Amino acid sequence: MVVHLRIRGLIVNRKRVQRLMRILGLAGMAPGPNTSLPHPQHKIYPYLLRGVNVMRPNQVWSTDITYIRLARGFVYLAAVIDWYSRKVLAWRLSNTLDGGFCVDCLEQSLRTYGTPEIFNTDQGCQFTSDAFTGVLNLHGVAISMDGRGRALDNIFVERLWRSVKHEDVYLKGYVNMPSLQLGLTEYFEFYNTERPHQSLGDLTPIQVYRTGSGGGAKIVDKFKERKPFLGVEPKSKSETTILNSTDYCLD
Repeated sequence: MVVHLRIRGLIVNRKRVQRLMRILGLAGMAPGPNTSLPHPQHKIYPYLLRGVNVMRPNQVWSTDITYIRLARGFVYLAAVIDWYSRKVLAWRLSNTLDGGFCVDCLEQSLRTYGTPEIFNTDQGCQFTSDAFTGVLNLHGVAISMDGRGRALDNIFVERLWRSVKHEDVYLKGYVNMPSLQLGLTEYFEFYNTERPHQSLGDLTPIQVYRTGSGGGAKIVDKFKERKPFLGVEPKSKSETTILNSTDYCLD
């Protein structure tokens, strides 16, 4: 913006532009805070899901963090999702990137739905911390972590973030955390129980999770594959679903 104004003959410094933009409620569209900063002293676990067929609920869960811009600053959203059904098992909001809200989200998922066989995360310090991995180890869950720069390793949560933002957050323009909390409560209920998913044969996540049929996932074991198969492992020709890689919107 400073450069743009200078081109138009208006000499103004960066701090004044920032102050005026805050007053006017304007914000740039550049990516927000980095939510996946690693910690050099935390243990990194290997990625366990490349080439694995996910064929039942609670076989693989994963989590991630995204940011949501409000009128004054950012808040952070964490969610746990079941890969087979795409069901959102738990979610939490926080106004800081402290790992406590991620642990709370994980513990709620375990209390409500039992334990998965594998739990996948990125290498962010919230997920590599002893507090987070300790909960998983205590419950005997195998820990998987994405490779560096491998955005497709956790593609199902990335697709969830796209849905949340484009179908709810961007349309409603929440101004504070209480209104966001209420709005997301309604949205995730809709997402799980009413919103049909093309990759699930137009079923809802809760239908697939409860019946144990109609879902599935697989990350192909090919680093250079341009269009990985990320849909339902077909039992018959009518159940085949391919998710086009061009549809991905990564944070």
